[in-house]
Amino acid sequence: MTSSCGRSDAMDAQQVSGHAPGTIEIRQAVFADLEVVSKLLDDYRRFYGRASDIKAARAFLQSRFEHGQSVVFMALDGATPVGFTQLYPSFSSVSLARVFILNDLFVAESHRRAGVGTRLLDAASRYARAMGAVRLSLNTDVRNTSAQALYEAKGWKRDQEYFAFHLVL
Repeated sequence: MTSSCGRSDAMDAQQVSGHAPGTIEIRQAVFADLEVVSKLLDDYRRFYGRASDIKAARAFLQSRFEHGQSVVFMALDGATPVGFTQLYPSFSSVSLARVFILNDLFVAESHRRAGVGTRLLDAASRYARAMGAVRLSLNTDVRNTSAQALYEAKGWKRDQEYFAFHLVL
């Protein structure tokens, strides 16, 4: 959920989101948003071919929230949740600085290509800068070309220096 709710590094959601007049609001999620964000996480997981499991999504997010292990921004169209992004804090030993891993970005199909993803990315980058991070990193499915186009349009650079390796446990 959010690592900063109720702590000294908490930021006003309006300050981070840069909310402009209109129907879409981007704000940092708080514990009271757990049910809403759990539904979005379940939708995101289904997008990637996983079976729906709202109870597991809720438990996962609740644990992140309770242990201060992530920061979530959510997009609302009026009162309707339409997207979210989740950041995991980390550090770079080489840079001796904080970094964030943008692990999840999801926009409901009904709101894709309407700027919601862009606004979520902007909120994430503003937050990371405000926290003194030197980098935001992400991975995306090689077939998700629309997301890749968005990232590149927003100034993200495809890594030309390092390969990603994973050990499935």
